[in-house]
Order: sequence, then C-alpha cells, then structure tokens
Amino acid sequence: MKVIGVVGLPASGKGEFSRIAGEMGIPIVVMGDVIREAVRESGLPVTDANLGAVANRLRREEGMAAIARRSVPRIRACNAPLVLVDGIRGDAEVSVFRGEFSHFFLVGIDAPFSDRLERLSRRGREDDFSHPEQLLERDKREISWGLGRALSSADHTIYNSGTLEEFTCASRHLLHTLMEDP
Repeated sequence: MKVIGVVGLPASGKGEFSRIAGEMGIPIVVMGDVIREAVRESGLPVTDANLGAVANRLRREEGMAAIARRSVPRIRACNAPLVLVDGIRGDAEVSVFRGEFSHFFLVGIDAPFSDRLERLSRRGREDDFSHPEQLLERDKREISWGLGRALSSADHTIYNSGTLEEFTCASRHLLHTLMEDP
C-alpha cells in the first residue's frame, strides 16, 4: 500500500489537494475527522477552541502521534493500493506513518498568511474564523505540535500562492507522478 500524507498550515490548501486526489479516485482519510468525532463523543460543539482542546488532550494522554495512530486503521480499511491522508500536524505523526507504511510520501502545502486568512473567512466550515489574531493563535498551536518540522521534512512541496487553476494543475501533476512511481 502506498500512502500520501499531506501537511500544511490551516487553509494552505490541504483540503483542496485532497479534493483533487478524490476526483482522481484516490481514497481519502482526514485526520481532522478523528478529532471531530472525539469532540462530538465528548458532547461538545465543533468549534475551533473545542477541536484544539480535544486534540491537545488526546496528544497529552496518548502522545504526540495519537491522531496518526487512530488514523492507521482507517487507512488500512480503505484496502486500496494508494490512500491519501489529509491533515498531518506534526513530525511524530509523520514518524508513525513512515513506520507503518514502507511507501509513504509526504506532500507539504505552503501558502502566504494573507491568502490563508482570506480562505478561512470564505470557506464556511464550522470551525473557521476571519480575524488575523485567531489564525496566528491556531498557527502557533499547530506549530507547537511539530507542524513546522513535518512541513520541512516533506518529500514534495507545492506553493499555493497563485490561482486555483495553477494549484490544481500542480497538484494533479504531482499526484500522477506519485501514482506512477513504484
């Protein structure tokens, strides 16, 4: 099984990259769904604050790779030759996936702060916001989980600072390349 992991700061384009992969027939496992499920199981509303608090609690109680370890069975359950994992947040998670899957490739998605803030204000997800201070706080939280180290260890990086069409073209090209590599 070949696994492609996606890492990037909030609203960098990870979800769009995953959407493109899905259109190409690649099954997707979203690590954030593990956290959303834990928030709902706790009886809490799905807000950025609750997602962050539950993610921190899981990492504190189960280690920094908690979300990755909870995602591995979901990846295997896809029973597909290629699966994409969206939402890696730290280097400990990358280590789990590299250990579990001999054919693991990490794709970093990078985008300017201003572009990411604009996307968050338009996207309409229940945990989104539009104030720069909120994005700075979320960036800080995710970087504390090892996101910067994970991003710097990416096998491939796409800079998402142009048009959606440019990003889509670059994403499709990279995905085709990874699909063809043995």
